[in-house]
Amino acid sequence: MSKDRLYLFDTTLRDGAQTTGVDFSVEDKRRIAAILDQLGVDYVEGGFPGANTTDTQFLGEATALSCARMTAFGMVKRAGRSVSNDTGLQAVLASRTDAICLVAKSWDYHVRVALGISNEENLAAVEQSVKAIVDAGREAMIDCEHFFDGFKGNRDYALAVVRTAYDAGARWVVLCDTNGGTLPHEVERIVGDVTKVVPGTHLGIHTHNDTENAVANSLMAVRAGCRQIQGTLNGIGERCGNANLTSIIPTLLLKSEFAEHFQTQVTPERLCTLTHASRVLDEVLNRSPDRHAPYVGESAFATKAGIHASAIVKEPQTYEHVPPESVGNQRRLLVSKQGGRSNILATIEKLGIPVDKDDARVTRLLDEVKNREACGYSYEAAEASFELLARRMLDTVPRYFSVDSFRVMVERRHNSRGKLVTVSEAIVKVFINGDNEPLWSVGEGNGPVNALDRALRKDLGRYQKHIDGVELVDYKVRILTGGTEAVTRVLVESHDTLTGNRWFTVGVSPNIIDASFEALLDSINYKLMKDNAEAA
Repeated sequence: MSKDRLYLFDTTLRDGAQTTGVDFSVEDKRRIAAILDQLGVDYVEGGFPGANTTDTQFLGEATALSCARMTAFGMVKRAGRSVSNDTGLQAVLASRTDAICLVAKSWDYHVRVALGISNEENLAAVEQSVKAIVDAGREAMIDCEHFFDGFKGNRDYALAVVRTAYDAGARWVVLCDTNGGTLPHEVERIVGDVTKVVPGTHLGIHTHNDTENAVANSLMAVRAGCRQIQGTLNGIGERCGNANLTSIIPTLLLKSEFAEHFQTQVTPERLCTLTHASRVLDEVLNRSPDRHAPYVGESAFATKAGIHASAIVKEPQTYEHVPPESVGNQRRLLVSKQGGRSNILATIEKLGIPVDKDDARVTRLLDEVKNREACGYSYEAAEASFELLARRMLDTVPRYFSVDSFRVMVERRHNSRGKLVTVSEAIVKVFINGDNEPLWSVGEGNGPVNALDRALRKDLGRYQKHIDGVELVDYKVRILTGGTEAVTRVLVESHDTLTGNRWFTVGVSPNIIDASFEALLDSINYKLMKDNAEAA
């Protein structure tokens, strides 16, 4: 039996950016887009070009995606202006994306009050905007804002907006529950009605979580005929958030109600990266992951000692609705040392480290990871630090250099112009392996960490050629415990300007400078290891 194709549309980088406290950089957007592409979504909505410099820059450059189509967001043209004379629409058309999604009013109340135009003028704007996208050779989509409220208020007009967009050439007409107030039974009934006007193969659903029903509403829309689902990673978004693709995707693949009738680009292998994708986003946002999140939370498959744990040891299906490995998570039996071994082995295999699964060193590595996690380390988004740790315990990593000492000075003073400034200076004493004489380097920077980074990379002797193109592009700090004596975790992203490669390292210490320096040392050692630098 053939399955219907479902299309996954991720708007983490656009609608998710409306979350309070979220502010993606261009580098953040590149990294998250790559993670989403690896996961297998069909569309990545990158932002709103023309609305801010970050989105304009990000969407103004070509993005190499192997699976997803990069999509720009914008608004239909304003009434009374031609397509060519509408600067907002032209900014969207100027983006280097495969698809364009425009928001349009579908509630006559909004047309009258918010836009101050006639219903007919709004329909004309929708039609002309869609045709402009199609004429530009791009895939056109229309987000029908407040569609469900509009349908309840004026069914005929809401349907007219949908039909106008479809007739003009829109590949997708998306029904939006913009204020998140619609309930699942209403979504199913209304979507079923809309499919009589526009084929479900051209209908999408976009829901918000204000009644905690965004996931349920999305699934009900699929049952009623929609074949595109919009949402965000971890459900981030304005107010209470958007439909959580981190919950929707595994439900589509692992629950027979949907798995037997629908298919997506997310293969079982790609689904195994889901937990990793979720954790990476949390690290980018510099926030703690939701331990109790469905499928991907640390506690999603955690069981305390007792009858449940005993049953799971004998047969996991007794208390697990899906295998945790299917979504890249792991079983946690809090009285057992076996939890996480399969994940460690899978990662070791991926790294190409030759080791037998029964090798005692694997157990020692697992114990070391657990001990470090108890101290505050997290390797979900610091793959380079984990690889260094694994290779040091299971393989070999040359000792390229050692840092004998470092000193950081921060001075606040008035400069020659009488302006109060803060100056940071770092001194690092390094011994290159095989050399007897130390190398002393001094660096000044915008803060103590930047000064340390510059000093450390200023002179590494024979290894300098390997790190000349390395730069620190992101630096995030998380306070793990309270008080001024708090334990600090630092995540560093490094970039090789010569090869384009990026890697992430982590450091933990009660001293923020020590934590930062540990992450910086891992970054350089990882680069030397990957370059197969010759040790003395």
